[in-house]
Amino acid sequence: MSGVRDRLDPDEVERMFDRIAGPYDRMNRLMTAGLDRRWRALAARETGVGRGATVLDVCCGTGDLALELARLVGSAGAVTGLDFSAEMLARAEAKTAGPDAARVEWIRGDATAMPFADSSFAALTIAFGLRNLPDADAGLRELARVVRPGGRVVCLEITKPQGEVLGRFYRAWFDRGVPALGKVLDRGGAYSYLPASVRRFPAPAELGESFYRAGLVNVRYRTLAGGIVALHVGEVAP
Repeated sequence: MSGVRDRLDPDEVERMFDRIAGPYDRMNRLMTAGLDRRWRALAARETGVGRGATVLDVCCGTGDLALELARLVGSAGAVTGLDFSAEMLARAEAKTAGPDAARVEWIRGDATAMPFADSSFAALTIAFGLRNLPDADAGLRELARVVRPGGRVVCLEITKPQGEVLGRFYRAWFDRGVPALGKVLDRGGAYSYLPASVRRFPAPAELGESFYRAGLVNVRYRTLAGGIVALHVGEVAP
């Protein structure tokens, strides 16, 4: 993994996701053995919202989490999916959540300077996107800004397992297997950047402190799948 960059400029991130939009869903299923769908459904439930709520999914990618939210809030609710990759949004727009789900509005925009007024949403989710922002603390402050007092910011992110046995498997698969598989689908190195970016990203406890620094309260987190994914929840102070 030597020589692999663990940070990219925002324009490089945008180009990378435009480039891998086609195989993105397939790679997610392969990398996680299909568990990513379950994680997104859990993240949607952790928002605590019900029917009729207005919710935002940031770095929405191909839309799977936004569509989970749409099913949760129902036809009386409203969901917005925001991403700066036009190719990802094109694939999200091609999906549907069913007749009883909320309509999703797909918006191309920058997660670090979102085109929404303060306190616009009842809750917000971000899945596997915070790690790609140039400054996680500043990104979390921007996320918290658009959520109403008492609402939740929910974050799913890849992390590093602590156990020795799972750690060995993780390193074999995620650090070596995923980049090798990714080369078949993307010669640009996106799936080598992925494990490198995870290695430099804060551990779950440290990320929890970032939530507090962003002004969020009642912060909590849990790890999933033996510690390879962390689910953080923070609330906007009343």
